[in-house]
Amino acid sequence: MSGLLLAGARLVGAQGTASEPVDVLVRDGRIAELGPALAAADAERVELDGRFLMPGLWDGHVHTGQWAAVSRRLDLSAAGSAAEAAAIVRSRVDAGWDPDEILLGYGFRDALWPDTPSAELLAVGDVAVALISADVHTVWSNAALLRRMGLADHEWWLNEQPAFDLGVRLSAADDATVDRWIADALHAANARGVTGIVDLDMRDTIGAWGRRVSGGLRSMRVRACVYPIDFDTVRASGLRSGDLVPGSAGLATVGWYKLFTDGALNSRTAWTVDPYPDAGGTGLPTYPTDADLLAAARDAWDAGLVPTIHAIGDRAVTQALDTFAALDIPASAPLPPRMEHAQLMLASDVPRFAELGISASVQPEHAMDDRDVADHHWAGRTERAFAFRWLYEAGVALELGSDAPVAPLDPWATIAAAVTRSRDGREPWHPEQALPLSAALRASWGGVAGIAVGGVADLAILDADPHAVEADALRTLPVHGAVVDGRLV
Repeated sequence: MSGLLLAGARLVGAQGTASEPVDVLVRDGRIAELGPALAAADAERVELDGRFLMPGLWDGHVHTGQWAAVSRRLDLSAAGSAAEAAAIVRSRVDAGWDPDEILLGYGFRDALWPDTPSAELLAVGDVAVALISADVHTVWSNAALLRRMGLADHEWWLNEQPAFDLGVRLSAADDATVDRWIADALHAANARGVTGIVDLDMRDTIGAWGRRVSGGLRSMRVRACVYPIDFDTVRASGLRSGDLVPGSAGLATVGWYKLFTDGALNSRTAWTVDPYPDAGGTGLPTYPTDADLLAAARDAWDAGLVPTIHAIGDRAVTQALDTFAALDIPASAPLPPRMEHAQLMLASDVPRFAELGISASVQPEHAMDDRDVADHHWAGRTERAFAFRWLYEAGVALELGSDAPVAPLDPWATIAAAVTRSRDGREPWHPEQALPLSAALRASWGGVAGIAVGGVADLAILDADPHAVEADALRTLPVHGAVVDGRLV
């Protein structure tokens, strides 16, 4: 067979209800023809029986290795205190644990805990324990873990880069094992209609995706991003943003160059104008001066790598915008400059995104996860937190994502959070910042405007029309399948 014929599909656009059924002929990874009763004897025919067809969904911010590993870690998301987190650890050890293995936990959120963590709380005999926070910006360890990893006694609680560095060591596994985990995770993502991801793993994403695709993992389109740790290697290779990743059969391209300005809200390291009420201080800027960040971004741009800058606090957002203004990246760049997260913004900074041509990579589920933390630590400022509607109305290009494993890689949960600003039956949180469904869909399509002849055949097949269901039902919208590069996956 040299093609794929999707028969009886109702096309979903961003603006309204789906079309009457049509046939969609796919050849060589692109949409070759649309119309009623198409015939193609040499194409595989798949009857969709009136199901709904739309562009495939993208997740604009994924840490693939961590995301794939999370299901194999102890879940701490239910812990409401340091004592409860320690009790979960003790219960797991009591149920049987090999002391030669490190017990890795994930998902704690300590920003509102009534008590204080300590290394001693996690003491469970000779078992080495390391717990990674839900935002991945903190690692809490016991003394046995410190001994095993060669760390000093005071390093039982690490934030930001030291936490990232330890997280990489804790997550280490051979390539074959990691690739197998990621294949399983991608299969689950395909089942929710995901056909593309922006991979922000912290080591050698370019080499990893060349290896994975050449090894047969072809169910996802990927933009593979670069961190400073790999900068010299990538620059020496001559690869630039937008280039095809060698060995990836056209499925993976070089993405953005990732820089940081600050930390995260739950870790109270997001860099803000106003101080935190309990922790004091205004967070943790990554670079000593604005000039240092600009120098790092300019090095990347001079090497052909378009920067994306992590900025969560309002002071960090301003610094990132100032950096982009100084870089003056032209509209002809292979990728638009991006900002990751932009969770708290000064109103005066919002129009600067559009003026500078900066895309905003935002994660609506974070607003649902962090609403109580924000109400406490950003009290009096939350009308400008997770301000998606402001960005949309200012004409900013939005890209929705999950930041998996910080939130689940499920674009329908992401879209629902963006549209409803609610979850679990709670009242909407700052509903004035909700996005229209049309905007949330476009921001989830990876830059594609809709299904059209000549377009890339990355498609999601749905069992319901997203325009015809209640907004709360978007979170569990049923997906029938996905097509990537013209192949059913």
